[in-house]
Amino acid sequence: MELSNAFVGFSSTDIDDYRLMQAWRTNNKIDLDFNDCQLNDALNSEDEEFIKAKCRERINMADKYVMLIGKDTKSKHKYVQWEAEVAIEKGCTIICVNLDGSREMVRATCPAVIRDMGAIFVAFSPKIVAHAIESYNMHDNYGNYYFKDELYEELGY
Repeated sequence: MELSNAFVGFSSTDIDDYRLMQAWRTNNKIDLDFNDCQLNDALNSEDEEFIKAKCRERINMADKYVMLIGKDTKSKHKYVQWEAEVAIEKGCTIICVNLDGSREMVRATCPAVIRDMGAIFVAFSPKIVAHAIESYNMHDNYGNYYFKDELYEELGY
């Protein structure tokens, strides 16, 4: 099976969670794999337009956009919201990963840009994130989607 190309968007305060996802990918005992389209290194620049151009290049390589949703993600407009807008414009499948473990959209933390537009919301855990990346496709009808508890149970949660 061909790997999905995914761009992972996150608030700078959630960098450790992104690094944990990277560790899951390299762990042979965890079945999570995707081509990570995130920038390989932090850009040494203060030029917002340059940074956004580089991010757009990477998002254009992706077919999935994975947003890690933490406590302050909702308020991150300069890059996180902008990245989501670019991914939506491109037609990426949107996968929202709640760092608080919630399995559905949480209005208090979810950025408005990804609400009610066909995205899937999952808990931050390797098996369910892997399942979403491998199998979820956007819905034509709008709404917020989530996997049923039975799937979580099948995956060992």
